[in-house]
Amino acid sequence: MFRGSMVALVTPMQADGALDFEALARLVEFHIENGTDAIVAVGTTGESATLDFEEHIRVVRRTVDLVKGRVPVIAGTGANSTTEALHLTRRSMEAGADACLLVTPYYNKPTQEGLYRHYQLIADSVAIPQILYNVPGRTACDMKPETVERLADIPNIVGIKEASTLERIQELVRRCGDRMDIYSGDDGIGAEAILGGAKGIISVAANVAPRAMHDLCAAALTGDRARTEAINGRLAELHKALFLESNPIPVKWAVNQLGLIPPGIRLPLTPLSEPFQPAVRAAMQQAGVI
Repeated sequence: MFRGSMVALVTPMQADGALDFEALARLVEFHIENGTDAIVAVGTTGESATLDFEEHIRVVRRTVDLVKGRVPVIAGTGANSTTEALHLTRRSMEAGADACLLVTPYYNKPTQEGLYRHYQLIADSVAIPQILYNVPGRTACDMKPETVERLADIPNIVGIKEASTLERIQELVRRCGDRMDIYSGDDGIGAEAILGGAKGIISVAANVAPRAMHDLCAAALTGDRARTEAINGRLAELHKALFLESNPIPVKWAVNQLGLIPPGIRLPLTPLSEPFQPAVRAAMQQAGVI
């Protein structure tokens, strides 16, 4: 249903943490002009953990309004409370989102049966395409391929963002790639994932290098390994540098360096530490964005 480079968009904030919708408008146009294939609003990279419910929906609604149907808008609506995730998913559908991205419940460590029932209930309750999101390194919760395979039978569960290993992505492609789309949630393995059957990358690096990430995904989707590897080689250091501190700390600094957003970020996250700034800047130079 969705393909290519899908940016996990940062949420612009002023230095005091206030939401900046003028900067959001600049970001949206930047991505449209540079070929981004879909925009993910208020995911992990969008600091969903520090936005309250009304702010969350305001960002989704404003993003939908700014995009004007030119590319799909996918709203991050996951939570570790099924009731909260259901509420955010319903409100995002009402706000005009094309799909929702739901991270596995974090911290409370549900069983595999609990994960299945969590996603089943939300999918049965809200008639919008839904994408699962497994990122065990951040959530302390790993949704196993067997559970994903069960969920693939639910009609409006249309994909999964898998942010663990290339081997896991390949297993998901084999198990249920004919019933749902598999996306890489890790830029570093995204090229190989698409060449192996994934349909795209939900990307942090696309915030900084949207045209290159679009071109990489387009080449990989056509099976052009040589072009894919050439583009990915230029981006390899960027993929690493954007995780020198916790995401989205480095990527917000990088997008600020491009002049697109103010430097704001909300506690408990803090601005990028000065010792890491030269490495991020060098990676941006290698990627050709500055």
